Parts: sequence; structure tokens; C-alpha cells
Amino acid sequence: MPNFIEYKLKGNSAADLVFLGKYCQKWIDFSNKFLLKDAYAYFGENNYTSNHLKSSAMKKYQLLLSILIIVCLNACISAQSGIIPGESWEEMSPEERALGGWEDDKLREGWSYFRDNSNGTGLCAVVGGKILVSYGDIEELSYVASVRKSVLAMTYGNYVKSGKINLKNTLSDLGMDDNDGLLDIEKGASILDLITARSGIYHKASNPGDNQADAPERGSQKPGSYYLYNNWDFNAAGAAFEKETGLNIFDAVEKDLVKPLQMQDFDRSMHRKSGDLSRSRYPAYHMHFSTRDLARLGLLMLREGKWGDKQIIPSDWAKEIVEVYTPSEDMNPASLKNGEFGYGYMWWVWDGDEVPPALEGAYCARGAWGNYITVIPKLDMVVAFKTKSIYGRRTSWSDYKAILELLIEASKDY
Repeated sequence: MPNFIEYKLKGNSAADLVFLGKYCQKWIDFSNKFLLKDAYAYFGENNYTSNHLKSSAMKKYQLLLSILIIVCLNACISAQSGIIPGESWEEMSPEERALGGWEDDKLREGWSYFRDNSNGTGLCAVVGGKILVSYGDIEELSYVASVRKSVLAMTYGNYVKSGKINLKNTLSDLGMDDNDGLLDIEKGASILDLITARSGIYHKASNPGDNQADAPERGSQKPGSYYLYNNWDFNAAGAAFEKETGLNIFDAVEKDLVKPLQMQDFDRSMHRKSGDLSRSRYPAYHMHFSTRDLARLGLLMLREGKWGDKQIIPSDWAKEIVEVYTPSEDMNPASLKNGEFGYGYMWWVWDGDEVPPALEGAYCARGAWGNYITVIPKLDMVVAFKTKSIYGRRTSWSDYKAILELLIEASKDY
């Protein structure tokens, strides 16, 4: 069976495949009766034409059956690619997991590792639009740290497409400055430079949690020429979004993502900006989501911005923001260079020569304390993971990665 069909079938429900099998059997029965009757009427029943009859009937039968199977597979594939949760998630049954090639023993290992070795508070793994497995509390709302940046990247899409946001506009064009002033070279940074962390602006940010300690001297890097994970860029990207659209970020997220995706747990009142405005006039736009609602965001990205029959964010944008913009060899500081990740538009993208086969084309939203959305197209999978920081604990990348690897190993293909 061709790989692409085999891969798509893995996510189909047992009901879909049972229907396909029964439908094909009915066609076989019909074909046998119809083709044989037709051939006998045409050739008669002598010995010579009997062999010709069998050969002719079989060829017709094989051709028509092949066409039918292709049509049925395409119908199943189309239906599967559109599977989304409604007001609540649907869970895969044991039969569906088995049919899809998922090993329950490995999934149980993932649960044991989550329980015994991580500080995670919730994990939700989705395959084919249904929950494959979940661990912990997936309903609790909590702070998701820098995952907010990837959510903002998604929210940009409709406004870039409509022309309200021009990624080429510079800070000078927007009339944006900061405490104690930006340098002239810094004012030449564009919105695109901000969302790709390549502005060359190393002004103090209003909140910590970046690589600014490793920043070059201010004014030493031409905008667009040097990558550094820098909260000033991300916070200014939020301010630029609001300036260009006239919308509050949280209101836009609620309108453009939360409501169309039918998020189950979102609470607008929990979302507010914060930061030390004596350092920078641009605060951080902190966000709070449940694990299962983060999984909806990941599924939207996996479906390239489409939710059922509705295009929630432009397909081209959904693909563009998770393409490698800064390859792993160009990452900074040195500790990130030639590592496992490159960077897109506020999304981390697996990159380099040593990416495991299952993670080719995969990407991740990453937040401090242990908050992640991982999208793995090769497995039609989304993994949402949260660690509630208020408990004073965190889940390291290495521990989360170990759980991710166990989930991948649970697929018989890997």
C-alpha cells in the first residue's frame, strides 16, 4: 500500500474502516454477478469462450474494484483530515488505537514517566483529531509563559492577509520608540524582524526569560542579520500588532482563535499584560490556557489553519510561520548553534542533520516552567503539555523530550 495511504489510514476510526470493508465486499458480490452474467450473455457458454469469459470478467472486476477502493480511500482520507473536536474532545477507543498501530504498553510507560519523573500537571496527545491519551489535569487554566508568542504568531495571520499589518513596516514607520530612546539603526527594524527575533535591538525588556545576557552591543547588528531570542522583540511585536490592527491582543485571540475553536476552558478575565515599565514601555502579554485547549491550537496548526470546513487562519500563513527562517547553524548564542532547533516566526522548528525521522517537519511552542505545544505531521499528532508554575516546580526540556519519545515509540511505525 502506498505510504501516504498507509499513513492517512492510521488515523481513521474503526467505524470508517469497517464501512470501507463492507462496502468493498458488497461491490465484489455485485461485480461477480453482474460481470459473469454480462459475459455469458455476450460469449455463450462453450469451452473456448469460457476461458475468455473468465479473463475478461476478471479484468473488468479488478479495474472497477481498484477504482472503488481509491474512491473509498479518498473519501475516508478527506473525512479524516477534517476531524475536529466539537464542544468536547472525542477519545480514541482501544480498538482504534490498536487499528492505528499504537501500543498501549508504551503509552502506559509514558504515563509512568509523566507521573514519576516530570513535574507536569497535564498532557494531552491527539492523533487524527481525537485524544490518543491524556495524563493529569487537562482542564486547569494556568500561565503558559512563552507559548504566548506562538499564539501571537497565529493571530497575526488574518491581519497580514487583509493588509492591516505590513510586515515590512519599520519601527520608524510605526512611530515606535522606547524609554531613553532607540538608536537610528534600531528604528529600521521591521515587524518581520521582530517576529523572527532578528531585530538587532538589545534594549532592556520589561520581563526576563530570554537570552539578552548574551546580546551583542547595541547598534552593532543590522536589523534582520542576527538571531537572538529576545523578549524586547516579542513584546514590541505585540505592541505593533495592536498599533496596526487597533485591537487588544487578548480580544483578538478570543475572537479569532478561542471562539472558532470552541475552547472549553478559556477565561478572558485572567489575561492581562505585565512587566516593569521603567525598563521598557512594552509589557508582556501573558496568556493562560488549559492543556486540552492548547491541543486545539496545535490541531489548528496541524490542519494548516483549517477547522472543519472553515479556514480560521490563512493556510499559507500557518505554513509560513513554522518554516525554518533561522537555521540551526545560525542560532545564537553559541549554546544553541547547530542544536536540534531552528526558528520560524515565534515557533521553534526541528532542524539540522540529526532530526529523527518522526520529527521531520515537526515544530514546537515552548514556554518556561515546562509548557509546550508540539506538532508532529508525520504522525498526524499534537502533544500539549503544561506545568503549573504556581506550584513552584518546572519540567525540563529533557524530561518533556523523554515523554515525547515514548509517545513516538508507541507508534509501530517508529
